Amino acid sequence: MREFYPKKGRVILHVDMNSFYASVEMAYDPSLKGKPLAIAGDAKQRKGIVVTCSYEARKYGVKAPMPIWEAKKLCPQLIVRKPNFDRYRLVSKAMFDILRTFSMLVEPVSIDEGYIDITHCHELGTPVQIAKKIQTKITNQLDLPCSIGIAPNKFLAKMASGMKKPLGITVLRKRDIPSVLWPLPVIEMHGIGEKTAEKLASIKVFTIKDLAHAHDMQLQAAIGIRGIQLKERANGEDTRKVDPEAMSLHKSVGNSMTLPRDISNQAELLGVLKKLANKVASRLKRKSYVTNNIAIMIRYNNWETVTRSCTLPNPVSAARDVYQAAKTLFIKHWNGNPVRLLGVTGQDVIKADQAFEQLDLFSYEREAKKEPLYDVIDEITKKYGPSSIKMGIDQKKEES
Repeated sequence: MREFYPKKGRVILHVDMNSFYASVEMAYDPSLKGKPLAIAGDAKQRKGIVVTCSYEARKYGVKAPMPIWEAKKLCPQLIVRKPNFDRYRLVSKAMFDILRTFSMLVEPVSIDEGYIDITHCHELGTPVQIAKKIQTKITNQLDLPCSIGIAPNKFLAKMASGMKKPLGITVLRKRDIPSVLWPLPVIEMHGIGEKTAEKLASIKVFTIKDLAHAHDMQLQAAIGIRGIQLKERANGEDTRKVDPEAMSLHKSVGNSMTLPRDISNQAELLGVLKKLANKVASRLKRKSYVTNNIAIMIRYNNWETVTRSCTLPNPVSAARDVYQAAKTLFIKHWNGNPVRLLGVTGQDVIKADQAFEQLDLFSYEREAKKEPLYDVIDEITKKYGPSSIKMGIDQKKEES
């Protein structure tokens, strides 16, 4: 079997579970199979949005994040189920356990997808045979469908896994790039969203081929240094290794401030805390991270130092959420003595696209609607400074 494996380089699979939440519900309740199913809020109250849906529902045009009332209009027979997050996590763990029976080089990137390096697994068969075995094992043990991309690097494997759904297996070699990838619209490339596609269109980059041949300086002017990385990807270049420890690394993002004088006024201290929370939130957003845990540090004028933290019910990155958690901790643990240093830290940091919120669909809907507002606020504060936007109540206080 060695002849099917490169003498140099890697063979990487990207395993992508098909319509994961809906498929899990069908596995637990077989009567749902073959029917249009959406995982969303309470259909009776006509609230919430579609998080995911079965392929049967997609045929009617149902998709995320569509409001339930609109989905029901497109597909009157749509079955709506509330999400069961604990169930999905349990099944996700079982899925990754199956992948590790083929290779220990497994890197989860979200609850329903991950990479597996099979470069040294030639004794198990050809790459395509191994992919078929993985598919069969997941289907037999978990009753779930998945699509698998086979490629020499992570980017191409990710692109390949999305080409045939559900239950597809796609091989994408570097020599296939000009005929398979380059004709695609740039929006279909992994790592490019609508906003980036719009910026690329402004420099006449419409297809992946256009991106692969774009001028470096034009790319940097349009979308920054990330443009060069995207160009490399468009040419099939990706040196990232499959890292089993990638998701288990506990990173943190924090800021602290030594005060110009010892302060014992609570309002002043909370003002400092708010500035620190804003800085932490800004760094989280910039790195596309969210945090599951907020910690504060209080150093008194006698150098006594207290650190306290709390685990959050859902991962956050917004300044108001970071501040609210930090404020609650501070009020609870500050002893009233003068403070010389304050610190706020987001702990257990993970990539935003890997976060999986333990919340009901109503809060999911609220947060989804607010995201454009937060983006606008971030842009304004970056351009005009942190005091350019203030809460109305604060402005009235200042005027009075």
